[in-house]
Amino acid sequence: MALEAIRKNSVVPVWLPWPLPSGWLVTGFGEVGDQRTGARASVVALTGPSLMEGPADLLVIAEEPGIGIGAAFAGLDGPDPGEGFDSGPPNAKIEVLGHPTALWCVGGPDDRAVYAGEARGNWLWTICWPADAGCLIALAELSLIDVRDHELDVPFGAFSPRLED
Repeated sequence: MALEAIRKNSVVPVWLPWPLPSGWLVTGFGEVGDQRTGARASVVALTGPSLMEGPADLLVIAEEPGIGIGAAFAGLDGPDPGEGFDSGPPNAKIEVLGHPTALWCVGGPDDRAVYAGEARGNWLWTICWPADAGCLIALAELSLIDVRDHELDVPFGAFSPRLED
């Protein structure tokens, strides 16, 4: 099972909103790394109803600085959110392991909402499609846990096409 594999192989957190927002399902996992060094980035894909209308997709990414998978999914040129992304007040706060964690809006294509911050010494990215689904990050009071530390009965949906890019 992909969840067990990523739990065992990842050296970075594997963030999962828990409990899941109402109507949301986990739709896949991804990682960057190798068997020797372990996963240096983890991706959790979710799908559910948007707070506005229609379906929405969400990727939650943890990665060591310089890896670049979060920036790639965000549609950015560099490996990280970019210099000065956190210069003003945060655009959202979510709970990470019981602590409020600041996230800032980061540029990117108009079809998605991208937030980035830092948690446990790693980049934390949340990327939502469509862009108006980004209000989920600011309004849904998400609480992230590291699934490496939990045995969960996670509800799964069809594999996310967002992970095929």
